[in-house]
Amino acid sequence: MTTEHIQQPEGHTRRRFLAGTGGVAGALALWPAGGAHAASGKRVAVLGGGVSGLSAAQELAERGYAVTVHEYYDALGGKARSMPVPGTAAGGRADLPAEHGFRFFPGFYRNLPDTMRRIPVPGNAHGVHDNLVSGTEALFARSGGRPDLHFPLRRATTVPPLGTLTPSWIRDQILSVLDLGTRLPAHEAAYFADRLLVHLTSCDARREGQWEKVAWWDFIRAQEMSEEYRTVLGVGQTRNLVATRAEVASTRTVGRVIIEALLLWGLLGRGMDGDADVDRVLNAPTSEAWIDPWERHLRSLGVEFALGTQVREILYAGGRVTGVRVSARDGGDERTVTADHYVCALPVEHARVTWGPALRAADPQLARCDALRTDWMTGVMFYLRTPKPVVHGHINCLDSPWSVTAVGQAQFWPGRDFPRDYGDGQARDCLSAIISEWDKPGILYGKTAKECTKDEIVAELWAQLKDGLNDAGKTTLADEDRLGWFMDPAVTGVGGPDPRNREQLLIHPTGTLYNRPSARTKVPNLFLAGDYVRTDVDLATMEGANESARLAVNALLDADNSDAERCEVWELFRPPEMEPLKRVDEVRYRLGLPNTFDLG
Repeated sequence: MTTEHIQQPEGHTRRRFLAGTGGVAGALALWPAGGAHAASGKRVAVLGGGVSGLSAAQELAERGYAVTVHEYYDALGGKARSMPVPGTAAGGRADLPAEHGFRFFPGFYRNLPDTMRRIPVPGNAHGVHDNLVSGTEALFARSGGRPDLHFPLRRATTVPPLGTLTPSWIRDQILSVLDLGTRLPAHEAAYFADRLLVHLTSCDARREGQWEKVAWWDFIRAQEMSEEYRTVLGVGQTRNLVATRAEVASTRTVGRVIIEALLLWGLLGRGMDGDADVDRVLNAPTSEAWIDPWERHLRSLGVEFALGTQVREILYAGGRVTGVRVSARDGGDERTVTADHYVCALPVEHARVTWGPALRAADPQLARCDALRTDWMTGVMFYLRTPKPVVHGHINCLDSPWSVTAVGQAQFWPGRDFPRDYGDGQARDCLSAIISEWDKPGILYGKTAKECTKDEIVAELWAQLKDGLNDAGKTTLADEDRLGWFMDPAVTGVGGPDPRNREQLLIHPTGTLYNRPSARTKVPNLFLAGDYVRTDVDLATMEGANESARLAVNALLDADNSDAERCEVWELFRPPEMEPLKRVDEVRYRLGLPNTFDLG
């Protein structure tokens, strides 16, 4: 069997309406308290059926609004969805599962898990949320004979009680982790720990006014340190995780989310989603475990879907949005849809082309979105003859020029049996890998990923995975185990003059924060949702997408003078022990003085 990249069928040339079935009893049962008072019947057009659009649709439908979601593809979920590999099914099995790139749900996510709990699944007391399972370890795979780094991701069982953390205790913990998990020289580990204390104790004003303008690479002085330091603490925490080069990544974003929320507070079990561990994944392909139940639930709430619909322009006149010009994907069947309110939940690269001059003039923050940058972070699925769990969690190939990460998926799908349930019975696992660096030469052809054909990308990616996993005399990946591969059809033209990727990822170079728009616009019936909208999490994540949807719905309810309960919004954990030090730093920042711990 050979599984090649197969373009998903574009399908319909006219939009498909998938009307809700009106499950009134289910909707009433899941409304927040006070939600029934909002049952005004006002219509909301949600533009985009990804995580932010579906999150907004759920919150609005629970409050009695008539919602229609307009989505470009013939399936919901955006980049988060999984997709079948056409033509791979045999013997009554389903097609092999594929995806844009693997999903993971850090323990510090709290907004999205709340939504997942409210998506019913038969047999699950807490809905889709019960489909999350923990990854217990991360593997930082090294090449060239360097020893691999195994990093346990179980939250600590004993930590100081709330209110007793001190900077010296935190510093000691950081040094202990670096000593056990890396080969850094002692003075470099000490310097990095000190830099983290600077960020931990910096006030909000310094973080936004100073550290947002400083690249992570410069903040940790990576250029002056060893290759090990640059690889593990620079590239490994930025390019490999959020597709942003350490040389330009915002220190505020990397420090707050990757270092503090994900790693430090995650391992200490603070600010987490209940008793969650640091790393979680779904227990089945994403659409099976999450998106399909979500769609069914939204239909039961009366949400309608117009699939295969491309948003062309949001129309503006007289101080309001008057409608949205849409068409089929091929440009046919152009028409205007109208509603009382509009939630633009498209990815920023697709949203900003729908904002015409008059709309942009009405709210200057829309024009600032032109400065937001996106990049490629897209995966390839390798279907294997033998299970290859490698590690019970994610793999980070630290030395790979294409910043490769991966996960063996079958180990996390206890209710699925690959040869019984998928494909033609030969595949027993899927190694889902992601390329985060598409503009640096590889090790096989000396070409960037964008310069390679799809076959060359696959060969190069496989070679980089083997380079990280097959060193030190072991053979983890064998060529004869590989049955086939799949790449998201959103990637086109690679190896030619015009490579394109319709599903890019917002990246976070310095200054990004200043160009992020708020969910509330100056147009009274237009609201923004998406991972580019300014949220507390401040990172292009599913959590940010969900948080932005909650902010957009709250702004819509305010504009409507609704008495419905507002969406709860969880912010990142703020350790109370650091607040006195941050207040001191606020005074020092106003006086033009450095942070107390910033010794240069």
